[in-house]
Amino acid sequence: MSAAHARGGPVGVALVGAGVISAQYLKTLSGFPDIRVVAVADLDERRAADVARAHGVPVAGGPATVLALPEVELVVNLTVPAAHAEVATAAVRAGKHVYGEKPIALAPAEAEKVLAEASERGLLVGNAPDTFLGAGLQSALRAVAAGDIGVPVAASTVVQGLGPEAWHPDPAFFYQRGGGPLFDLGPYYLTSLVALFGGVSRVAAVAARARTERAVGSGPKAGQTFPVDVPTHVSALIEFASGVRADAMFSFDSAPRRTRFEITGTEGTLAVPDPNTFGGPLELLPNGADEWRELPVRGRTDGRGLGVLDMARALRGGAAHRASGALALHVLQVMTAITRSADRSEFTRPKTQPVPPEPLPADWDPAEATLIQPRSSPPAPRWRG
Repeated sequence: MSAAHARGGPVGVALVGAGVISAQYLKTLSGFPDIRVVAVADLDERRAADVARAHGVPVAGGPATVLALPEVELVVNLTVPAAHAEVATAAVRAGKHVYGEKPIALAPAEAEKVLAEASERGLLVGNAPDTFLGAGLQSALRAVAAGDIGVPVAASTVVQGLGPEAWHPDPAFFYQRGGGPLFDLGPYYLTSLVALFGGVSRVAAVAARARTERAVGSGPKAGQTFPVDVPTHVSALIEFASGVRADAMFSFDSAPRRTRFEITGTEGTLAVPDPNTFGGPLELLPNGADEWRELPVRGRTDGRGLGVLDMARALRGGAAHRASGALALHVLQVMTAITRSADRSEFTRPKTQPVPPEPLPADWDPAEATLIQPRSSPPAPRWRG
């Protein structure tokens, strides 16, 4: 039995990476009584201290300092994609469960090593995105399972815009290996598709890069240019082992901003909410109907961190968690297969076939305290920087 299974009460969580996304996680996680955020880490220890102080987190420091804390059971890895595997491995070797931002690693082999080492140590690995646990996608899952569109036949997804450099103060990493619209936005759509239809059997794709250089549009680095090392427009055809087919487009080269996610079945079409959000709306157009009708959307819209909570409860009770490392590995394999297909002009196949995550129970409540509170005081503030 791992140390975490022997404990009770809220799960002690540390964030490694105090960048832009950390505020969203801290806001969400602070509202869950089964989570206790005890530390924030960053290579820039002053930034870690500022973020910790702003959100009332008692400990801040460098990654090594935070990983050494015994009260930390689960590490939320919010570093840049190039550091995901390295930080996850360090967390696992420190005896911590780890939940990371997407993608789980830059290459499937790196992710496989993380998962293998965690398994050997009896530790869990989870990974973003967890948006499919939100009300919008969970309601879509229920609608498909209920037969609202009959038997699913095909899906079509589009997400396009001009890229994140207009709003992100330091966007260069979005255009390095592990970035681009496929690796940045693709996980939201591909994870949702796998949750709906199961594992991907093969893909075919084409890709392009509109410009070799881009410029920062806001913040202190505004006007600075940086290289574009990855495709910025990707179109893929995806076949699932279940027999469903999908087409998917991911683009950072489009002046119009568009998102679309539709599922066509034998009895109608479902317009699914943007999988980069946690809410609705959800609409149905039955065969022969002239107008879409809105379906009820029920579930949680708390934000990024639902997967961390689901994992925290699972590591206490031994149940399977939904935003798992195995699911993230398959999605990474799919994105890698899409990239390889575009390079080689041939169908390519992912290596694994995961079991789709179970839907959330209808009464799943993140605001409920389900773990027994231990009789101990939180650590005293130890801000550094």
